[in-house]
Amino acid sequence: MSLEETIIFKPEVANLIFSNLSGHENSLNHSSWMTDELWPYPAVIITSVYGLIILIGLIGNITLIKIFCTVKSMRNVPNLFISSLALGDLLLLVTCAPVDASRYLADDWLFGRLGCKLIPFIQLTSVGVSVFTLTALSADRYKAIVRPMDIQTSHATAKICIRAVMIWIFSMTLAVPEAIFSDLHTFHVMDTNKSFVSCAPYPHSGDLHPKIHSMVSFLVFYVIPLFIISIYYYYIAKNLIRSAYNIPVEGNIHVRRQIESRKRLAKTVLVFVGLFAFCWLPNHVIYLYRSYHYSEVDTSLLHYISSICARILAFSNSCVNPFALYLLSKSFQKHFNNQLCCCRARLLMRTQSTGRSTTRITSLKSTNHSVVSFSLINGNHICHEGCV
Repeated sequence: MSLEETIIFKPEVANLIFSNLSGHENSLNHSSWMTDELWPYPAVIITSVYGLIILIGLIGNITLIKIFCTVKSMRNVPNLFISSLALGDLLLLVTCAPVDASRYLADDWLFGRLGCKLIPFIQLTSVGVSVFTLTALSADRYKAIVRPMDIQTSHATAKICIRAVMIWIFSMTLAVPEAIFSDLHTFHVMDTNKSFVSCAPYPHSGDLHPKIHSMVSFLVFYVIPLFIISIYYYYIAKNLIRSAYNIPVEGNIHVRRQIESRKRLAKTVLVFVGLFAFCWLPNHVIYLYRSYHYSEVDTSLLHYISSICARILAFSNSCVNPFALYLLSKSFQKHFNNQLCCCRARLLMRTQSTGRSTTRITSLKSTNHSVVSFSLINGNHICHEGCV
């Protein structure tokens, strides 16, 4: 379907298709139950929530990456994967989240044809990086707990970096069709005689494309990775339970500490996986529902609110991992607090420096004013004027 083609829809269908982005959940525009007078207020609230998610996500993920880059003791295999995860979340927050928020403030797509192809590509890449990195983290925990003898200590950091890069390349490859098929389409609303331009990931000529798109996305970026992770964690749990029974009451303290450390790491990864599954499931479910009821458009208030909540929940997944890690890891908590204290100290120093500069300028002004007054009293001012 070419860019110039115009597709005619009833108003409720047009509302549904508006701003269909990246093959995941597509937001609704002004729903049929909303009046034009009421609309700006919900839009401002929704975009404010997006702004809060972006701000919290930027603080958390940037601090996390900074800690892992600057603190040598924190550069281990799981943390390298978590850093890659945080980088993918940052990419999603600075590119896709603002674009998603803008759709509640404007009727038309604002980012041109290049943006229509680039933004869905970035979003799907980020989702892929998240879920495949979590799968790699689960595999790493499986090796560390179930098959510790298979772990290779030589060049471990370099190998993990290569693996993380391969995850990015694989995610980008899977997102290429999204960039190829996403395009701008002009939609014409029959009853109101209005039209708008929207970015869509597939042609809207039939209902087969949405079904294929939603099912493939759900399987590749949700079901299959989580199924693999579940298998890994089944064997991890089985091994940890067996280890707990096999260790004698007066066993080796070093072995006990090692098992406790592995348990904590496995628990952290499991929490990340649980957060991803929880945050992205509603988004996939609503997109599947829409795709398989393509001709029966749901314009109810409940569907509208659930769509917005699902979308916001999906983006909030990109800001929760650093704070989950803060609660689960004492070492990360300590370094995170140090980073915040450093930021506060720098801000305080700048404030004090600004205060001192202001005081110094005021003092200089007062001194200069006194000198001028003294010169005027002694007649020097007239002499200076004569010299000029």
